[in-house]
Amino acid sequence: MPVSQEALDELALSQAEYEAIVERLGREPNSLELGLFGSLWSEHCGYKHSKPLLRMFEAKNDRLLVAPGSENAGVVDIGDGWAVVMKVESHNHPSAIEPYEGAATGVGGIVRDIFAMGARPIALLNSLRFGPLSEARSKYLFEGVVSGISGYGNCIGVPDVGGEVYFSESYSGNPLVNAMCVGLLRTDELRRATAGDPGNLLMLVGADTGRDGIHGASGLASRTFEDERELRPTVQVGNPFLEKVLIEACLEAATSDAVVGIQDLGAAGLTSASVECASNAGAGLSIDVAKAPRRESGMEPYEVMLSESQERMLIVVKPGREREVAQIFDKWDLRSDVIGEVTDDGLATILDKGQERGSVPVRLLTDPPLYRGDRNARPLTGPDLDVAALPLPTHSPEEVLTRLLGSQNIASRQWIYRQYDHQVQTNTVILPGGDAALLRVKGTNKGLALSTDGNGRYCYLDPYVGGMIAVAEACRNVSCTGALPIALTDCLNFGNPERPEIYAQMEKAIEGMALAARRFDAPVISGNVSLYNESRGEAIYPTPVVGALGITESVGAHATVGFKNEGDLVVLLGRDSLDSDGSDLGGSEYLELIHGVVAGRPSIDLDLEVAVQKACRALVSSGVVHSAHDCSDGGLAVALAECALAGGVGAEITAPITGRWDAALFGEGQSRILVSLSSDCLANLDEICAAEGIPYLVIGRVSGADLAFGDLLNIPVSRLFEIYDTSLGNALEG
Repeated sequence: MPVSQEALDELALSQAEYEAIVERLGREPNSLELGLFGSLWSEHCGYKHSKPLLRMFEAKNDRLLVAPGSENAGVVDIGDGWAVVMKVESHNHPSAIEPYEGAATGVGGIVRDIFAMGARPIALLNSLRFGPLSEARSKYLFEGVVSGISGYGNCIGVPDVGGEVYFSESYSGNPLVNAMCVGLLRTDELRRATAGDPGNLLMLVGADTGRDGIHGASGLASRTFEDERELRPTVQVGNPFLEKVLIEACLEAATSDAVVGIQDLGAAGLTSASVECASNAGAGLSIDVAKAPRRESGMEPYEVMLSESQERMLIVVKPGREREVAQIFDKWDLRSDVIGEVTDDGLATILDKGQERGSVPVRLLTDPPLYRGDRNARPLTGPDLDVAALPLPTHSPEEVLTRLLGSQNIASRQWIYRQYDHQVQTNTVILPGGDAALLRVKGTNKGLALSTDGNGRYCYLDPYVGGMIAVAEACRNVSCTGALPIALTDCLNFGNPERPEIYAQMEKAIEGMALAARRFDAPVISGNVSLYNESRGEAIYPTPVVGALGITESVGAHATVGFKNEGDLVVLLGRDSLDSDGSDLGGSEYLELIHGVVAGRPSIDLDLEVAVQKACRALVSSGVVHSAHDCSDGGLAVALAECALAGGVGAEITAPITGRWDAALFGEGQSRILVSLSSDCLANLDEICAAEGIPYLVIGRVSGADLAFGDLLNIPVSRLFEIYDTSLGNALEG
């Protein structure tokens, strides 16, 4: 064998893939060329197992300004000459090894994807998964990741406005750290990742190149963990202060007509950045690695091309205007070096002091083999739930509610978001802790609502329905503010796709997500796939994370979670009774926390979901309702408690319950939103709900200092607050 198995393993290439490279190239590649293939044919860069499935996401929408997957991030037109750029991306494996730097550089990378398109980053969100905080390592990872997110985000001056975190043994060996960034730009200022015409120059800007992150894309993000491998060298180290300067310098450079294209150096570093730009332009490239500034001596061309050192950008400049562009970066005290040029031969040629060290057709590097799993394979799923055999809990309803409010998956996230600067840039209207964040677009009346959502338990039990629910919940969070969901970004976190049952999970989840996205007319405009999330042979729950963008034309006409006024009616949209047969308990937090099982089959009626959200938006925009909050984790009782806690006022619920009280209070049936309103406006609510054909139920009134639910429970809001507010911090303190 011309190349050792050890070398192929280092690049996460199979023997069959190596033979395909030799056949397509017509010769054996040298070590540098093989490194280029290893990076660009990696799962992280090449999407070998997911690209065929991602085609299920339709890209037909008048708002789209770039085709999904064609650029660093997705772009949607929001009117009046403004566009939003957004994307979510994973940094799971690096964060499992070095949580602070893994999370920090995840933030830095997603921010570069946004300003590479000429957009100013205006918001960060995150979606996190860890093992239970009772585990010492999970606690260490959680604290390190939160610290890394805050440490980097706060320094670069981009507000962290929302997100979610869940804890489960499923993630004990493989946490998930998904970072989302949103940017804003004028539509005529959009920049592309393109090399343009032959003769254009390739300029490397920012930090010097080191040995950190080599094999990050191929060796770390494209295979499962192995206990015996030392992975720390593959984790990069970030410098947020340099990134802040890089943001401002690149945004200034983007306004110059001397700049043809901009691309960040993320996964696979200079290799991916340069080859993707050339591929987008249908061109070739020539790079002399000796011209790339280095912070370590003795670096080989292989190391320079594959390094994932942070805070670096590739700027494509028109010939003869390099000094003009360099002066912009000089102004910001950033180094810039012309390291190559665009060619017309279609080759990626790598030189070292003028001597050729490797040359490979660009089209081969960007055309990895694609794999489809067994179409007849059944997805790995959890057990069904026999509701009839499930006993009512020995705990009282009050005890169950307090346990749920104190659980790690429901308790207040204030411990997390108080570490984030969520008001820098002074755009934040709805602060963290609500269903979705809301930001103003300065100079307009527009508002942008942002949310992330995903429930791994649901997808484990039924990946198709779980995928639909992930989209529906993210959109529902946005709709509860009054904003219309218009676009989605996703991060698909799954196990080893080479296992048929895992591939089937991913296929069914994407199918469900694609269907829901079509129903909401909110296309998936960007995203990331993170596979091989396994440790010790066990896959994580299939966890598609969805980031939703909503728009409102009147940012002042919005709703928040908390009850506002004594005497207001409390109304449940989406139901006309509290009858429950127990099926809503499937996959619920109640079922796992109280009964110790993850079982059942979640369900959703997309027609009802779309209609309920449309009615909620109409109620908010017309000023009929004073608050709106979706029913999700913990069910109706937890949603009521959260409304009371956010408003500092109680409620008396009088609607009768038929069937199981645990299912009525704590079942997690979809398509339900709690609203409060003056009794004088009930006729308006009735008219709007009738127009959308949705049921509703008046369940009680905002009243007093207690949360009371018939004869089942009566708890002071102050007691609920003490439990809800302190439980996460107490868990961290042991």
